[in-house]
Amino acid sequence: MTAFDASERRIWAGRAEAYAGSFAKLCAYPVPLLLDAAGVRSGVRVLDVGTGTGTAARAARERGAEITAVDADPGMAALASAAVPDADVRVAALPGLPFADDGFDAVVGNFVLNHVGRPRAALTELRRVARPGAGVALTIWAAPAAGQALLGRAIEAAGASRPGHLPVLAAEDDFARTEERLARLAREAGLSGVSCLTLEWDHRTTPDEWWGGAAAGVATVGQTVVSRPPEGIAEIKRHYDALSEEFTAPDGSLVLRHAALLVSGTA
Repeated sequence: MTAFDASERRIWAGRAEAYAGSFAKLCAYPVPLLLDAAGVRSGVRVLDVGTGTGTAARAARERGAEITAVDADPGMAALASAAVPDADVRVAALPGLPFADDGFDAVVGNFVLNHVGRPRAALTELRRVARPGAGVALTIWAAPAAGQALLGRAIEAAGASRPGHLPVLAAEDDFARTEERLARLAREAGLSGVSCLTLEWDHRTTPDEWWGGAAAGVATVGQTVVSRPPEGIAEIKRHYDALSEEFTAPDGSLVLRHAALLVSGTA
């Protein structure tokens, strides 16, 4: 496990409920397209890696698929198990999945690549557990769109920055978040027929809900917020409130433009 992986475990520990009430709704958007790209349908044995609260697993089960799901965080796995009671949900993390070779007809991972220290090894592992010809599909955040960067802009305006104790990917493991580079990474992992496209959508939320995830320490942005002293957090919130006006609709909701990459291929 890399230093990045260990940091991710600490970041997410105990925050499953906070994630479910905030950023999980955002991450649900690509799920139908993700399942389509992997060929998820009735009777298919599906592995959902990094299942989080079980959104993709539940949607796959509603299509009639047979579900196995894993997450590195026990709290997330518990929520996923509750969401899909007849699924086989386990605590496990990339790139060491507890499954034999060629065991699944489809493998999906919704934003899981954002949370692993060795993305290349993770993709290779996903190909390993997929049977020959199985669909493999993943999403990952692209370069921030305007609304995607709202919290980051508030942090920057307050003079705060990413805490030094939060590692970044090692240079040899990092890659540009572009369609071309992600597709190349998938081909290097052994997938064939690879395609990659950019998804863009407006996420509608409320100012309190969006701030709530960060204020609870969810994800790196949340860790950046909660690492500040109380007066520093208040300063970030002040800038957040001011900047939010740029994205506030007439009904008072936030409309935040987001962008992600969807890569798919066959094992």
